[in-house]
Amino acid sequence: MSKSVLFAAAVAVAMSTGSSGAYAACDKMDKVTAAWLPIMQTTAYYVAIEEKLFEKACIEIDSNKMESPNQIIDALIAERADFGPPGAAAGIAMIAESKFPGKLKVFGLQGGGIAVNRINDGLIVKPDSPIKVFADLKGKTLGHVPGIQWRTISRHMVRAAGLDPDKDVKLIDLAVAMQVPAVVGGTVDATLSLEPVGSIAVASGKAKRAMTNPVAGVIADPFYSGASVMTTKFLRDRPDVAKRVVAVIDQATDLVNADFAKYKAAIPKYTPIKPDQLDLLAQPYLRGFKDLNDTDIKSYQALVDIFIKEGVLAGPLNVREKLLTKAELGT
Repeated sequence: MSKSVLFAAAVAVAMSTGSSGAYAACDKMDKVTAAWLPIMQTTAYYVAIEEKLFEKACIEIDSNKMESPNQIIDALIAERADFGPPGAAAGIAMIAESKFPGKLKVFGLQGGGIAVNRINDGLIVKPDSPIKVFADLKGKTLGHVPGIQWRTISRHMVRAAGLDPDKDVKLIDLAVAMQVPAVVGGTVDATLSLEPVGSIAVASGKAKRAMTNPVAGVIADPFYSGASVMTTKFLRDRPDVAKRVVAVIDQATDLVNADFAKYKAAIPKYTPIKPDQLDLLAQPYLRGFKDLNDTDIKSYQALVDIFIKEGVLAGPLNVREKLLTKAELGT
């Protein structure tokens, strides 16, 4: 029997019985505070709420929607939140860990990849644009998701194409909702955009993907820009509750991965995506705690190494040491 199957069995036990008896008749509800971002990568969290998986695990969720990736990590570091569901910024989490060692544990990854045929990002341009690759951006402007994570990734992508991000390309922080309008209106020449921006842009006919999954082609395939993160204080002070949170997110991740067509219906309730846009969405690549493997860890390490190389994170930093372990969960 594989380790994954064994852990799945342990998860099933954790979801059905607890230290005080069956969860079907909870003696009490344990309150847990979550800080999340309204993006595609957070889908497993939406499903966990809609399917009442937290309630079934005797957990009362204090759910706090954030406006930026930095706000999630700030809330965790300040201990205003116990965990960041799928979709917390993977790179920013490690920047925080380098400044405040031992504060966070990662228990899942989200993104996309070429080999797994899951779109995470794209280089978005006008339909008639001559820009085909990053090397074509010399003298141009490139918009990206606001914040240090995607600024760093964008700088690396430009540098990897043989250009100087300080001289050859003008990088602009651009809110997600403004990215396609900025390309169409000519405010920027291109954007490095996360899904579902690319899919919606292509469907509109007003823009196109010059490149699909460019980051996976340069940094790591698969590529993970999102992570599930909890505080070590939460894990230390309430290990049984933390174990149930991981179990719930893993269960919801399995549901989404198995039938995205069914469960994506929850997305418009939590994000700016409209119901009539659901058919345009590309399925995200979601990795639960029980399924993380060496390929996933190496991919995450590759992202962190870019942050070190670009000078925004003090190295060295071994991501394997920052991942939640089964021993820490008592499984």
